[in-house]
Order: sequence, then C-alpha cells, then structure tokens
Amino acid sequence: MAHHVKILNIANVTHDVKRITVQKPKDYHFIPGQATEVAVDKDGYRDKKRPFTFTSLPSNHHLEFTIKIYPDHNGVTDEIGMLEEGDGLILDDAWGAIEYKGPGTFIAGGAGVTPFISILNHLRADQQINGNRLIFSNKTSDDVILEKSFRQMLGENFVSTLTQEQKEGHEQRRIDKEFLKNHISDFSQNFYVCGPDAMVEDINKQLEELGANADALVFEE
Repeated sequence: MAHHVKILNIANVTHDVKRITVQKPKDYHFIPGQATEVAVDKDGYRDKKRPFTFTSLPSNHHLEFTIKIYPDHNGVTDEIGMLEEGDGLILDDAWGAIEYKGPGTFIAGGAGVTPFISILNHLRADQQINGNRLIFSNKTSDDVILEKSFRQMLGENFVSTLTQEQKEGHEQRRIDKEFLKNHISDFSQNFYVCGPDAMVEDINKQLEELGANADALVFEE
C-alpha cells in the first residue's frame, strides 16, 4: 500500500548523511530494523523506489530515515538530498529480515548501520541494551554516523574501526577474521551484520568459520 507523506524536518548527521523526518500514516507499523521502499513524490520519480531503513522508534509519532546522499550518482538519493521541508515522499508498508533476536554483536559497514539505530535505541529505551556490542567500520572518522550517540549508549561495547585514517579512539584496519578473533571471545552468540553485500558475505563466512551458528546470523538476504 502506498502512503503519501510530507517531510517535517531535515538535519545533517554527517557531511553526506541526512536525517529526514516525515509524517507517520495512521496505523502504520514497523519493527526496529525493518525498512520500506521510498519514492520521491515528484514527476519522473514516483516509480523509482529505493529501500531505506526506519531509524525512529515504533512508538514515535513520526517516521525517520537516516540516508546517505550520493550526489555523483544523479539518482534517487541525489534527488532526496535536494528535498526541503514540506516536500513529499511515497512509502510502502514495512518489510525486512533484520530484527532483534537477543543479545549479541552488531557489525556494520558505513550506512549499513541504519537498521541498528532503531534496534539499539529501542533496547536502550527498554533498558535492555546491556549484553550488546556494535563494531562499526568506516573509511574516515568524518563518516561515522552517530558516533557520540553510540559511545554514550554502549561505552566500551562500541568499537569503531577506520580503513583510511588513523585517529585516536578508533582502530585502523578492516574487519577480517583476525579482527573478529581479537574482539570476540564467544562465537555462540547472535550476530547482526549489515553493510555492502560483499562485506556481509565475507563476514558471515568468517563468523561461521570461527564457530558461529548460521541460524544465529541475522542479515538482509
């Protein structure tokens, strides 16, 4: 079902990521971690849908998306990056395979962290954040979405690693098998993995080789 909504607020999160708050249709429901297809309510774009994850809480009176803008792609996200408050979006109903199944380690690459924003904020609101960790990989420190929020929420259970910059408070290396062995002592826990397809495939394979149960790997297939 298509839902036509107006943009209520747009805020910059990083140099290329925006938080877009929109109206919440009546009786609209989603589970933290889920996404929906989004189109710009403008001629030439209404049939160009792209998936974006909700980063608000189900209890909020609005819906929120945290979207990385790619101005050089000349596509939907570029058009979204030029939208203003009052402009319209078209949303489908919620869908997605990423949802919380119990304490574990969240592993994200870049904008792949967005499904975890709602999940972790929901756990914090319910005072169930303990026992969860986030390992977050980005190119540079300027690319880290909601770093301050994650550090406040998770403390030592937030691990940031950068692939193209050395900076205090962050590790500098890719998430590979050696990295996982160094940072994870229990591979019988739940793992939530989201990022570029190749990264998700590699990490899932490495986690299984290190003893993780395939049924305990949660990711968007």
